[in-house]
Amino acid sequence: MTEPEAVASTRLARAIEVVESGIQACEAYGRPDLKARLTAARRSLDDPAVHVVVAGEFKQGKSSLVNALVGATVCPVDDDVATAVPTYVRHGAEPSANLLLEGDPPSREPIAMDGFRDYAIETGPRVSPSGAPVAGVEVRLPRKLLANGLVLVDTPGVGGLGSLHAAASLAAIAMADAVVFVTDASQELTASEIEFLQQARSLCPTVVCALTKIDFYPAWRKIRDLDAGHLAQVGGVDIIPVSSTLRAQAAKLNNTALNTESGFPDLVRWLTERVGRGAANQVAANAAGDVIDACDQISAQFAAEREALADPKAAQRVLDDLNAAKARLDGLRAATAKWSQTLTDGIADLNSDIDHDLKARIRQILQEADEAIEQSDPADTWPQMEAWLRSRTSYELLANYTLLRQRAESLSEEVAAHFRQASGQVLDELSVYNPVALVSEQRVDHKIDLERMTVGKQAWVALKSAYGGILMFTMLGALTGITLGPIAFGIGLVMGHKGLRDEKKRQLQQRQQQARNAVRRYCDEVTFVMNKDSRDTLRRIQRELRDYYAGLAEELVRSNAEALGAANEAVRRTQAERQARLKDIDAELARLRQLRERAAAVRK
Repeated sequence: MTEPEAVASTRLARAIEVVESGIQACEAYGRPDLKARLTAARRSLDDPAVHVVVAGEFKQGKSSLVNALVGATVCPVDDDVATAVPTYVRHGAEPSANLLLEGDPPSREPIAMDGFRDYAIETGPRVSPSGAPVAGVEVRLPRKLLANGLVLVDTPGVGGLGSLHAAASLAAIAMADAVVFVTDASQELTASEIEFLQQARSLCPTVVCALTKIDFYPAWRKIRDLDAGHLAQVGGVDIIPVSSTLRAQAAKLNNTALNTESGFPDLVRWLTERVGRGAANQVAANAAGDVIDACDQISAQFAAEREALADPKAAQRVLDDLNAAKARLDGLRAATAKWSQTLTDGIADLNSDIDHDLKARIRQILQEADEAIEQSDPADTWPQMEAWLRSRTSYELLANYTLLRQRAESLSEEVAAHFRQASGQVLDELSVYNPVALVSEQRVDHKIDLERMTVGKQAWVALKSAYGGILMFTMLGALTGITLGPIAFGIGLVMGHKGLRDEKKRQLQQRQQQARNAVRRYCDEVTFVMNKDSRDTLRRIQRELRDYYAGLAEELVRSNAEALGAANEAVRRTQAERQARLKDIDAELARLRQLRERAAAVRK
């Protein structure tokens, strides 16, 4: 274990100790409300998950990199297959595998270790043995790298920023703690890769670029330098050259020098120091903060009682202060409290803004689709148009969801400021789901006659127009006494050609209009589904924020009531009882102060 890993592990262990001591204190002082909060903090310490998304274009070595990091073949790496659903690799006491099934939240279905890879590839089944749709694969391994909560997420290939896979990867990145972007040493970063990196970095600031296959391309140093120049424009993203082949060979031969040459020690160091240690420290600090808050609330009730006992003349002032605090706290619980009104108004405004943003994005898609349809024949381009429509819609919906998340975080901070409490714990739980699945569920029902006129049909239209022209001019000649002869046949050919051209134009316009209608129906259906999903998400966010701050208000009310009751009882005590009680209170305050100091040391 490296020094940073040891520090993070020690800090987690110390946090567990102080949280368990805090739980015991809450039990001893009869505060089940504070105990519930510390119990939740204790659970977060047991599984401090840190998600690292591994993303990149197809066949760049993402799966091989994940396998090399954990020293096991958990992700399929065959040349003729590609990853289709995310694979989550996390720590477990024994090797095991689960299928992650679609749902809110996703459920798990156990599967044999030798069969889970089939579900991760494009040619594999998309439903579990029980018949439920598969959203991903989870693999647990007993690996030291994963022991502190690190979760590696192998994603499908990007395929360009506008692709459906790119939208899915960006949705995963929006919820990630860090990103490892994978590109091989065959060529410098492409424009689409740089664009994807810029978008990824806006969603998750902790990003590193892994340059793979350096054992296969002798000119990898030149490519590294070129990529470093491109990454400087993205915002100073580090680049680490690695070779999964050398890493595997080093593990097989137990060769330290070869392992160093593979570059993986640098990548592991980045993961542990920049990602794992920071996340573990944050979880420990948050838990320690909960213990500090619990100690402060319990100490406050003892402090009020002690002041009343130590100076009977000051007892009335203490009671007045506590009664005033009670009135303020009762107002904090009311629906008219400023934090509650801010939350209610903020959710209403956010609902309106997100709906307007979605409609504006859908309008832009419709405009681009109309322009593309106008310049092409759906009989030739509809399959490409349908794929573009899905990926373009996914990208815009992801942007809409990202805006929702950012605005929800800002709202939570505003509510927290009014409540005068930190909001970090709630923000960690405010997940905004991946909208790509909603797009995939909607079918593009085009109802377009994509068949061009056959040769026989064209001949029939031409003959019909030609016959009509010949007949018309022959009759005209008979009426005027002019014999047209062969000229009538020439005129018929000209009119036949014109009739055929007009019919082709009519059918093209009909197909274009049908294509426009199909795009609009699809966008209307997606908008309908997305509006419902975003409203549900905002309602969930509102409930979580409301319940969290209402719970804090209840804790403060309980603490004030305990202090008020203790102060009232102190007024009625005799001098001897006061002296004895003062000794007990001083001992309790000393214990709480000692626990608070331990928690503060963990929080630093």
